[in-house]
Amino acid sequence: MLSYVTGDATSPSGDGPRIICHVCNDLGGWGRGFVLALSRRWPEPEAAYRSMRSYELGETQLVQVEPTIWVANMIAQHGVRPTQAGPPIRYEALNNCLAALATRAADLGASVHMPRIGCGLAGGTWDQVEPLITDNLVRQGIEVTVYDLVTDSQ
Repeated sequence: MLSYVTGDATSPSGDGPRIICHVCNDLGGWGRGFVLALSRRWPEPEAAYRSMRSYELGETQLVQVEPTIWVANMIAQHGVRPTQAGPPIRYEALNNCLAALATRAADLGASVHMPRIGCGLAGGTWDQVEPLITDNLVRQGIEVTVYDLVTDSQ
C-alpha cells in the first residue's frame, strides 16, 4: 500500500518498526534539504553517513535512531548540482537502494516512510521515482507512506 499524507517524515506515523528513507549524494556532503530535519531530530544518521569509507552509488546504510525507528541513507545522487548530462539523481542507483531497503524492511517487518525522495535537491521527477517505489517496496507487500510537508507559505 502506498499512502500520501501531509506531515513531517521525521515523525513517521503508525506503530511497530518504521524506516525513514532519503537520498544522499556520493560526495559526502550533508547540509541541505531533508537531512537538516533529520539532523535536528537525531545525530546518528549524519554521523554514520560521514563515517562511511566510500559513497558508492546504489549503497544503502541503515541507522537505528530509536528502538523501532531506523533511517536509511541511500546513495542515489551523483554530486550536488545539475550538469549538462542532467540532474544529480541517478535512477538506477535509487532502484538498487530501494531493492536493498525492501530486503531490510521485510527482515524487520517495517513500514517505510519518506518525503518525495530524489525530487528536491537531487532534481528527479516523481513520475519516475514513484514506479521505483511501487516495484521495489509496494509490490513486495511493504507499506509505504509519502509525506508532503506543509510550509508557512502553503
